Amino acid sequence: MSAGPPEVELTIDGVAVRVAAGTTIWEAARAAGIEIPVLCHDPRYRPVGVCRMCVVDVGGRVLAASCVRPCEPGMNVTASGPAIDAHRKVLTALLLADQPQQASQTRPEGSALTALGRRYGLEGAAERGPMGLPRGTGRPQDPSSPVIGVDHQACILCDRCVRACDEVQSNEVITRSGKGYRAKIAFDLDLPMGSSSCVSCGECMDACPTDALVNKPLAPKRRGKPLPLAPTPVLEPTPPPAQLKQVPTLCPYCGVGCSVTAHVDEQHNKVVWIDGRDSRVSDRRLCVKGRYGFDYATHPQRLTQPLIRREGSYPKGPLSSALRVREGKRPGGLVDYAEVMPHFREASWDEALDLVARRLLEIRERHGSRALAGFGSAKGSNEEAYLFQKLVRVGFGSNNVDHCTRLCHASSVAALMETIGSGAVSTTFRDIENSDVAMLVGTNATSNHPVAATFFKQAAKRGCKLLVIDPHRPQLADFAHRYVRIRPGSDVAFFNGVLHEIIRRGLYDRNFVAERTEGFERLKATVEHYPPRVAAQLCGLDEQEIVDVAVTWGSARAAICFWGMGVSQHVHGTDNARCLISLVLLTGQVGRPGTGLHPLRGQNNVQGASDAGLIPMVFPDYQSVKDPAIRGRFEAAWGTTLDPQPGLTVVEIMHAALKQEIRGMYVQGENPFVSDPNTEKVRKALAALDFLVVQDIFLTETAEFADVVLPASSFFEKTGTYTNTDRRVQIGRPVLKMPGAARLDWDIMCEIARRMGVPGFEFTRIEDVFAEFAELTESYRGLSYETLGLGGKLWPCADPEHEDGQIVLFEHEFPSGRGKFVPAEFAPPNELPSPEFPFVLTTGRLLEHWHTGTMTRRASALETIESEPYADMRPSDMEALGLGDGDEIAVTSRRGSITLKVRGSEAPGLGSIFIPFCWREAAANVLTSDALDPFGKIPEFKFSAVRVEKLRPPALADLDGAAE
Repeated sequence: MSAGPPEVELTIDGVAVRVAAGTTIWEAARAAGIEIPVLCHDPRYRPVGVCRMCVVDVGGRVLAASCVRPCEPGMNVTASGPAIDAHRKVLTALLLADQPQQASQTRPEGSALTALGRRYGLEGAAERGPMGLPRGTGRPQDPSSPVIGVDHQACILCDRCVRACDEVQSNEVITRSGKGYRAKIAFDLDLPMGSSSCVSCGECMDACPTDALVNKPLAPKRRGKPLPLAPTPVLEPTPPPAQLKQVPTLCPYCGVGCSVTAHVDEQHNKVVWIDGRDSRVSDRRLCVKGRYGFDYATHPQRLTQPLIRREGSYPKGPLSSALRVREGKRPGGLVDYAEVMPHFREASWDEALDLVARRLLEIRERHGSRALAGFGSAKGSNEEAYLFQKLVRVGFGSNNVDHCTRLCHASSVAALMETIGSGAVSTTFRDIENSDVAMLVGTNATSNHPVAATFFKQAAKRGCKLLVIDPHRPQLADFAHRYVRIRPGSDVAFFNGVLHEIIRRGLYDRNFVAERTEGFERLKATVEHYPPRVAAQLCGLDEQEIVDVAVTWGSARAAICFWGMGVSQHVHGTDNARCLISLVLLTGQVGRPGTGLHPLRGQNNVQGASDAGLIPMVFPDYQSVKDPAIRGRFEAAWGTTLDPQPGLTVVEIMHAALKQEIRGMYVQGENPFVSDPNTEKVRKALAALDFLVVQDIFLTETAEFADVVLPASSFFEKTGTYTNTDRRVQIGRPVLKMPGAARLDWDIMCEIARRMGVPGFEFTRIEDVFAEFAELTESYRGLSYETLGLGGKLWPCADPEHEDGQIVLFEHEFPSGRGKFVPAEFAPPNELPSPEFPFVLTTGRLLEHWHTGTMTRRASALETIESEPYADMRPSDMEALGLGDGDEIAVTSRRGSITLKVRGSEAPGLGSIFIPFCWREAAANVLTSDALDPFGKIPEFKFSAVRVEKLRPPALADLDGAAE
């Protein structure tokens, strides 16, 4: 066993201390419980010793900054005393003399500097500063950011914001400019913060020890009409920070699952601000959505009473936004309640629930169990997902239940289940800290998983070689050892070329292949036809790029593979994932720290919703509905006979509704009208249903087709567990009271079940729902609300009382026994560009908005930062079409057309266009194809053939019409 690092002994304020060599005096003092005040230092950042507040006496000629001075053997340190305290008091007075006079608006105890002022008795002072010092004035304020107020007068140039931006978030936006008294922090080339490349993550604000960077109060909503008779929103006065309630909970957006603390004004029932919380997941880090995207929950458009469609509003059809999207018009950002609400009437809960139960039962009796289907939500909790799939299977009588995993990682899960017998990630995203190579394929992590991306960027800075493979250049390519822009849809050809070269050079792990895999010879025979020269032609590359990736990956000590929806959202998505799995198996890069397979999950609980059984082929924990023994176990637990046939998937359900094979649907927290491909076909399918019940917090585009709308609970109003992309199960806690007569989602499901006469829904506590779910699984067994605590647990967890859970899976074997090589042959996308449709459309997400925008477009800060639809194109492509930044364009596919503005960007490849799918007024899925991957049943979102045309300004078009 190797010896640990050498230790040194010293004395601090008379206390004997033993620490590892290299420990700073400040760290040693903190470990010994001795406080040394700091302003420029934070343990998360590199110490720089610029503020001199932490100086101590080590017997030298001058006092030493303890945050940067290492401990030495026999050192006698004086950390406090009259002389040192006098030094700190004068320094504090000098700094306070320049401070503005308003009190802190964002910290319960005031800023760190004002807290030191109180400590040394320096409060108060009007015209002159503390200790009679003259006050400094004249430094400017910068109000340009919608979320962060900048007051240069309050800045003490401690550089904590610079280090937070550079070292934690790795955005590298903040620096210094100016000289002397005019020196200040600057954004990019001294731009206003709101005009700079700042991504509004708030890390600098969180780091600031003064009021130089503070959270701005969020303005009330100005977009979207409220419910009839709803009060006009006002900006209520915020109570002093000390009067706010602090609630530990989670972020409701992406699969990273960041831990947060919500600061709540209970009197006005609103979140005032959100901070990152210490956790093994996010380490206090947040992105713009997590820190500033919370006020959607108190938007005036919240549904507060059940709604029933009026008899005069049949036959069903789009009522406002959906109609305008279909007609190619631009209606604005939100559903127009003034147009939609007259088609519904308010109802009591008893009337609405009785109607839902009666209509669902009538369809089941008249047309059979398989005429009903349900869409659950990856935004809801594990308990909600479990209850929803149970209701569909037990109450409806079929397995026609699915959720948005079908639209993001269904092909990844299909490939993982086929090859290793588990759809789970094999390690956590922070395990990249142990990797020397990391491959990121088809993932724009800085937009989709921004906090995870900060750890990826830090790993690159430490020397981990990032291999970024993507037709659409992500921001992480700036940190890459090698970025490879493959031709859209050529993933299989590229990775077959990499596999070929690794085998040819003998860079694969022969022992691992022999002992833990099967099918190697078949893989070898397939990739033999893809030498780098051939693969490069198919991918639009130089063959050396393929060789370099193969050598870098094949030579790695510990390599990890992350991928996103750029891999999965193809008709060949399962083949793409099979290739990545083969790459990992071939080189034995799984089952050890710093290695593994990690498809980055999209929404906050897409992993948990899948674990809980919101999938038509499997019960909870991925147990096949076709296996008689498994089915018998669930029949015994649920007290009924279950359908042995797998159900229909999301897109298949829509196809079946068009044929009137599906007659009734229950949609909980999903918005398929905007999220599903081929919007025109979805419109027809929703309109063809005999009965549709939608349970949501707002009137969505899908709700416009509903017969009954049930007002549900937002993330911030309920208790539940959520499983992030790492398999970490965490508890989300209620922060706000629900508005009006809105009810908890799980309570609504149980009420519907009871009124349908379905047994097994007599729950009175959410904890009991989790207990039933966990007991029916291997992965979650043993976990409980008591054992999860504040930090959560990774599943599997052998001893939830004492362990955090298992980080690295498959150390010795796979659930399937041996890993299986499944070779894939390259095939072109479903539809190719043509003279009529020469461009390739790719859809995706934005940093500022989430999914279909139902929540984020009602979050004031996020909507202010990014408020209108746009498409990204290469400047050279724009020039060829005579386009400039901000021009209006029409984008047309074989399925429809939308209009929006265009921006120049180097991210798309030549001949490609990128459109975020969150804009329902320019709904990208009007254009996309509903062709499916035959294995994962996932649609082709990443490749559609389109044409792009410049729109003439309306005034010119009117003149042309008049001339004719």
